[in-house]
Amino acid sequence: MTAPLAGIRVLDFTRVLSGPHCTRMLADLGAEVIKVEPPAGDMTRFSHPRINSLSTYFIQQNAGKANISMDFTRPEAVELLLSLAQKCDVVIENFRPGVMERNGLGYEAVAARNPSVVYASISGYGVDGPWVHRRAYAPVVGAETGLTKSQGDARGGQYANDPHSHGDVYTSLETCSGILAALLHRERTGQGQWVDVSMAQTLLYVNEHLHDQLWDGEADPAVIRSFRPGDYLVMEVATGESIVISGHPAERGTFDRFCSAMGRPELSTDPRFVDIPTRMAHLSELKAEISAWALTIKDPVHMEEIMAPYELAVGVLRSAREICDTDWAEARDVVASVSDRGGGQVRIPNAPWRFSNSPEVGVRGEPRYRGEDNQRVLTELLGLTPEEIARLNADGVLSQRVPDNAI
Repeated sequence: MTAPLAGIRVLDFTRVLSGPHCTRMLADLGAEVIKVEPPAGDMTRFSHPRINSLSTYFIQQNAGKANISMDFTRPEAVELLLSLAQKCDVVIENFRPGVMERNGLGYEAVAARNPSVVYASISGYGVDGPWVHRRAYAPVVGAETGLTKSQGDARGGQYANDPHSHGDVYTSLETCSGILAALLHRERTGQGQWVDVSMAQTLLYVNEHLHDQLWDGEADPAVIRSFRPGDYLVMEVATGESIVISGHPAERGTFDRFCSAMGRPELSTDPRFVDIPTRMAHLSELKAEISAWALTIKDPVHMEEIMAPYELAVGVLRSAREICDTDWAEARDVVASVSDRGGGQVRIPNAPWRFSNSPEVGVRGEPRYRGEDNQRVLTELLGLTPEEIARLNADGVLSQRVPDNAI
């Protein structure tokens, strides 16, 4: 039994998050990923926490990838990289549009050497169009595409950047999907192609409420539009723990379930709550009624037992660390331990997939130092001799930063 992408080789020019998370997915699915770094290195190498000259941010996104480093501005480096691209199924980059072309490593140059290659580019606004040269990071794209405004509107106009880089991670997922589709297309036709994925388009694509924001017709006041999950209740139980109950309390049907679970049938005839328009007009009062009742429930387990017959899901408000330490997380192998390159281990999230016939899926291997695999990769794939590699090192074409005590 082999991993689904066993035998697929990826040349990875990406850095920070949108590309590295995509290529970590490919690695976790069994692909051989060779990460290429310029001498300056991936900026996430310099983040904290750190251990043994490795940042845990870098470890989470890059464990299990081989690592080579060279100066892209040198013609010899470009030739080596084009030769490596000939040996790869996938090439992926997330520089601003035009950077790879200027370095002689754009799609046309790579495809000329390897016509069957799947070449993926991640950028803020796509490889063409009037915004092609704009710089883009997740907070900027979140602001441009309505995410930041939507979150702030839900909090009374208090706008703030989200602490999570949705624009990067969602784009990673969509790029991985595009690469897998292109690989399947190549399997069927023999043709490679260029996959162009825009962060801004991705955030619009995954916005489940965009249909409502683009709606120009009349709005029916007697319905809850697009479910409005921002109105779902967060409340405390008797232990002081906070919980979330999934379901809009003013929605037809869901309101009746709340009333039944609470043992408060009289709320349905309260003039404030007789229909959706009145319930929405008095939503804060309705929430107060439910929240006051929740404080009488002894703990989250009891609340879940009460709500289950009414098909209302209950979740405890936890930190990410808290759920990673639960028996559920242990049973599902939610957290993986990888080498910290100093005899210890670092905990990072494991891949979420389980395949019935491919059990070897998930994080494997260890994080690598910049350029640590120069000699092995160039020898195995291109047949370079130790003398040639030594000369490339001396000439500054190749670069490496490996601590003296690296294991």
